[in-house]
Amino acid sequence: MFIGLSGMQYSGGSLGEHRIIVAEDSNVFTSMIGQKLKESFDIDIEICRTFEELQLAFEYGDRPITLAISNINLPGAENGEALGYLAGLSIPIIVFTGSFHEKTREGILARDIVDYVIKDSVLAIDMLEESVCRFLTNHRHHVLIVDDSPTARALLRSRLERFNFNVSSAESGAEALTLLKKAPDIGLVITDYNMPDMDGFELTRRLRSVRGSHELRIIGVSSSDNRLLSARFLKAGGNDFMLRPYVDEEFYCRVNQNLDTLDQIKSARRSILNTAKANAA
Repeated sequence: MFIGLSGMQYSGGSLGEHRIIVAEDSNVFTSMIGQKLKESFDIDIEICRTFEELQLAFEYGDRPITLAISNINLPGAENGEALGYLAGLSIPIIVFTGSFHEKTREGILARDIVDYVIKDSVLAIDMLEESVCRFLTNHRHHVLIVDDSPTARALLRSRLERFNFNVSSAESGAEALTLLKKAPDIGLVITDYNMPDMDGFELTRRLRSVRGSHELRIIGVSSSDNRLLSARFLKAGGNDFMLRPYVDEEFYCRVNQNLDTLDQIKSARRSILNTAKANAA
């Protein structure tokens, strides 16, 4: 079983069917990345040390690229052209960089990248390993967005699909309840507070009457500056609360933390059931 630094668990076996490109000119980092991903997930990476090699990997590769791990600057692309090239091809990107400041962050996030990892500690490779695992396995998580605003739903869906989640959406609390009955695999609901048919508190209460926190995590969201909303939401049975506008990194971390907790609860319950069955036998 793979256990990440933040508590993520994965025991699904090989992920070697995925084609991972590493655009990085440092022999030390490429060696460490290759070793980690091979040992943990049976992934053989393809290394591109220059911008030209990156272009050739795309043009002459025999399989689609699942994910690219890329430095901001490469020989032949010293001004970030590699990221623009990959983004233009709609290839998901995890940026692995040693140079980072606010302007760099804004430029990275503007390209709708999956994640970024900073080479500033001995844990950087472990963080990168976890980020790769999350992207490749997020499709196993089904997330439901509940919001009466088409724009808000579209923005949230775009964010979640960028991270490779399986996403459904509902424009009302009533529709959300219907979807939950049809799709028992939904593990996370992200619901707006202010909706016309029933507010987020009422939806949360109804969800909790049929699905406990060991089966379903609920995150409330709102644009209101009323700080009491978070307390009321948690009292109604919610697990977390976020205010709009979101900070991208915080949003992704909150989603991950709730899904990690759900996985850990399910794993613990399975262990207890297996022990009980073994004792009974």
